[in-house]
Amino acid sequence: MPPMTLPRAEEYLAEVDHWTLAPNGRLISKTLRFKDFASTMAFVNKVAALAEGENHHPDLHISYAKLTIELTTYAVGGLSENDFILASKVDRISQ
Repeated sequence: MPPMTLPRAEEYLAEVDHWTLAPNGRLISKTLRFKDFASTMAFVNKVAALAEGENHHPDLHISYAKLTIELTTYAVGGLSENDFILASKVDRISQ
C-alpha cells in the first residue's frame, strides 16, 4: 500500500486536535505540556498502553514536562489511516 497523499493527509488532519503535518507529508506530530515530570511519564505510559493495544507505535520524545508524539507508518514510508486513528485515540485520553 502506498503512503497517504498530501491532500488526503490534510483532510484527515482536520479531524484531529492540534496535530501538525510535517512539510514532507510523511508524519504527524503533537506536543503536549504537563505540570511536572511525573505527569508527563504517567501520560507516556497511557500512550504506550494504547499503542500496544493498537499494534501501532509512535515515536515519543520526552523532556521534563513536555511530550512530543510523532506518528508515521514505516511499512508504507509515510502516513496511513492508522496514524490518524491512533492520533484520535491519543486526543481522547489527553482530555
